[in-house]
Amino acid sequence: MGNTLDIIIVCILRIFVLLYLYQTLYLIVGLFCKPKRFIAENFHRYAVLISARNERAVIANLIESIKNQDYLSELVDIFVVADNCTDDTAVVARKAGAIVFERFDERQKGKGYALNYLLGMIKQQYGPDYYEGYFVFDADNILEKDYISQMNTVFDNGYSLVTSYRNSKNYSDNWITSGYGLWFLREARYLNNARMILGASCVVSGTGFLVHKDIIKRNGGWNCFLLTEDIQFSTENIIRGDKIGYCADAMFYDEQPVRFIDSWNQRLRWSKGFYQVFFRYWKDLAKRIFMEFKFSCYDMFMTLLPGLLATILIILACLGVVAAEDTSSKVLMDSLTSLALYSVVASYVSFFVMGLITTLTEWKKIYCNTQKKIFYLFTFPLFMFTYLPISIVALFAKIHWKPIPHSVAVTANQIKGQ
Repeated sequence: MGNTLDIIIVCILRIFVLLYLYQTLYLIVGLFCKPKRFIAENFHRYAVLISARNERAVIANLIESIKNQDYLSELVDIFVVADNCTDDTAVVARKAGAIVFERFDERQKGKGYALNYLLGMIKQQYGPDYYEGYFVFDADNILEKDYISQMNTVFDNGYSLVTSYRNSKNYSDNWITSGYGLWFLREARYLNNARMILGASCVVSGTGFLVHKDIIKRNGGWNCFLLTEDIQFSTENIIRGDKIGYCADAMFYDEQPVRFIDSWNQRLRWSKGFYQVFFRYWKDLAKRIFMEFKFSCYDMFMTLLPGLLATILIILACLGVVAAEDTSSKVLMDSLTSLALYSVVASYVSFFVMGLITTLTEWKKIYCNTQKKIFYLFTFPLFMFTYLPISIVALFAKIHWKPIPHSVAVTANQIKGQ
């Protein structure tokens, strides 16, 4: 029986490897292929959408970085929705040069509802066709000076959805902020960049993206309200056949949580949101995978697949096999202990290698000293391991949107000077 269980475990591990093998191609493409670049013939009119809740400490820096873009200023308007604020975010944003609307609704909380309200106000005052595209940012973001110009090149070449290169304002603070930062850098170069080069659809990740007016009109505003509205938005558009582009040269920075409790709350919401999106859309994704052979739907399915849940089901299946046969508890424990040890070691090595490759290739874009860059390579797998309890809790807990405090008020030049 021990051999039978070992064979089952090995087969399951091989299946997981095969399912994610395509990401090895992503890694090779990200390492050796140059990003796609375009030339724009037209300058489009954009609205910048910012949802802010008690963000007085950071929002002026974002607005300043938008107003200092090398893009034609008369083609860019900045809109802020001060969402259920109890501070003077609205006043600070107006003084900085934004058009501000205030929203108070304690029943419909979350970024999705705030964006939908803001889009409704813009439609009411400017009409549905005044702006050709809408940028979406979080209040703590900072843009490089050429961000909008670079995004315009991709948008002008037919991409109705475009995401960008996400960097961190406070990578160097501790193992938590560096963990976030390294993951987002990896996501930019070795996921979205590779997808773009290979002609697959990219995935919007929270903030720093551009949407064509026709998509907003088709959706009747912003129609995604799950806990991870960005992932829901990506999934819906991929199912419809829209291709999300990526601009490797458009860089922005956002602030990562420093305290573990804030990180826990944020990633708990993300994990719950992934579950919500997976269970709502997996049938539609599967249908397009098997009936229409849509690779982007397969990629999205694997991105959403709750790996922990699948692992738990596998363990239960193994226990079922054991229960069906006459075997000793020692044989079972030995096999499961071996599996656990192998999983921990293999995961640590995988995350370390992932972090190492990303750190080496993005070295000049990681703004902290050399000693910290090296040290955070060893803590990155530990950061990723903390997703294990988060994923378990998210599976059963009832979770509501909670704001994450932001306080790092810096410019892009100050970030690069760290």
